[in-house]
Amino acid sequence: MNRRAYLKTVAAAGLAAGVPARAAGKPIQLQCDLEVAPGKEQALEAAFHKTFSPVIRKQPGFVDVKLLKLRHAVVGEVPTKATYKLLISFETEEQRLAWVATDDHQRVWPAMEKNLTKFNAILYDQV
Repeated sequence: MNRRAYLKTVAAAGLAAGVPARAAGKPIQLQCDLEVAPGKEQALEAAFHKTFSPVIRKQPGFVDVKLLKLRHAVVGEVPTKATYKLLISFETEEQRLAWVATDDHQRVWPAMEKNLTKFNAILYDQV
């Protein structure tokens, strides 16, 4: 997985789209479906709690971050092989993009990513 190219693409897509700032009280949320490498679940959880979460919480515009582990589908089927979901909320997309560009992000994201075989990231606006 080429993290640097992926992050540049995600950042460029947001900027190219001319993402408007969100109104106060209506943050954005990035939802990442994470496919974890076999035997790396505990390492992912440790990286989230010890490294990633404490650093992202200090960023300007930060609202919330959660790591969820799939239990089971209540209705329908589980859509992918992703057994974890990372939820990241910032006040605006510009603040999230600023976080992605920081040295802090470049330092802590690899601790998460090294435990993954694949991930996707989908951006939502709160309505």
